Amino acid sequence: MSETGVKSTFSKSTGLPRKRFYRARAHSNPLSDSHFPVPISPSHVDYSIHFPQIFPDSSKKIQFADVGCGFGGLLISLATLFPETLMVGMELRDKVSEYVKERILSLRVANPGQYQNVSVVRTNSMKYIPNYFEKGQLSKMFFLFPDPHFKEKNHRRRVISPFLLDEYAYVLGVGGIIYTITDVEELGDWMKSCLENHPMFEALTEKELEADPVVKLLSCATEEGQKVARNEGQTFQAVYRRIVPTEQTS
Repeated sequence: MSETGVKSTFSKSTGLPRKRFYRARAHSNPLSDSHFPVPISPSHVDYSIHFPQIFPDSSKKIQFADVGCGFGGLLISLATLFPETLMVGMELRDKVSEYVKERILSLRVANPGQYQNVSVVRTNSMKYIPNYFEKGQLSKMFFLFPDPHFKEKNHRRRVISPFLLDEYAYVLGVGGIIYTITDVEELGDWMKSCLENHPMFEALTEKELEADPVVKLLSCATEEGQKVARNEGQTFQAVYRRIVPTEQTS
């Protein structure tokens, strides 16, 4: 591609990549086989590729994972809210993950010293979460406006399910938090029910939700959330903490 062609994918006013060159289907089939490199274990994740200004001179580990990060709106907001915390977006769609990558690189250039703590990987988080994170490594996981998979036969494709919550509980440290939000009431009920019935999660109290600055970002930081707000739509949140299950007595 010519130099002019490359430049045309970026906004002259902001220096950021323009979404229209990275549009893709709203969602992908998480059960289909996609071809991209996958680390065989968390120890094989090359942090220096994602955080070149921090590694290899650091022993930090990723603490936040935005699953199905879309165009990266939440990640960008979190990067400055938690500048000392490493975080990664996980996105299955190749064009969208490439957009987030270019967005982060552009922000790093425009804001020296900032956004060095955020990155993105193209991967299928429904299959490969344990390949990226060790037991108890994460302190926050985000599932914002996931694919509702309306048909009952496709509910197994939903990113929140009793089976997958076992995996999320494994990579979340005790006290870690799962944040979910959707504009589909049935899916909201489903996610809340899955979390409520899982022995390793408990709901945050209203007081805790009000005190958590991240909760305020759930409905406004993402492109999807902004679209719902413009249309004056409803959203349904479920925010739960990873706990140690109480031993059942006979």
